[in-house]
Amino acid sequence: MVRRGVLALLAALSLTACGSPTVTGPKADIGGPFRLVDTRGRTVTEADLLGKPSAVFFGFTYCPEVCPTTLGELTAALAALGPDADRLNVVFISVDPERDTPEELARYLSNFDPRIRGLTGSPEAVAKTASAYRAYYRKVPTEDGGYTIDHSSMLYLFDSRGGFVEPVSYGESVQVVADHLRRLVRNG
Repeated sequence: MVRRGVLALLAALSLTACGSPTVTGPKADIGGPFRLVDTRGRTVTEADLLGKPSAVFFGFTYCPEVCPTTLGELTAALAALGPDADRLNVVFISVDPERDTPEELARYLSNFDPRIRGLTGSPEAVAKTASAYRAYYRKVPTEDGGYTIDHSSMLYLFDSRGGFVEPVSYGESVQVVADHLRRLVRNG
């Protein structure tokens, strides 16, 4: 099942001359139903994101590099959009529900743009959501007896109807991320 999803994603993506991934042909089957909670403990579903385009990122608060870098770049990209940023849903979904309680997510996300919404849930709800969005994650033990998490690092972009538009790769410049978000807002 996961292999078929990965193959569908790879088949749906191609590289343009400048190296940015774009979706060609049929849309990849990414996204779907979820039931998680936000930083205030309120239930959030995929229906709550409809009506505005969405940028969705999977990560965790103990992430040493990818997550804070991506959220910092998203914060700068939202600032570059100005008032148009209010026309987007920006969602950070934790893949570490054991440590990332709603309160912990709220503390962590207070370092970034306040429009970035944090979501978490039970391990089962998070696994179901990650599977629907074709997001990879895996708990990895550390030498000190703790753990870290390997996870997907792309930003998933969806139109206002919840249809997958395209991914944005980790490491893109703030300008490139802002351009993707601006186009997403413009196309709805």
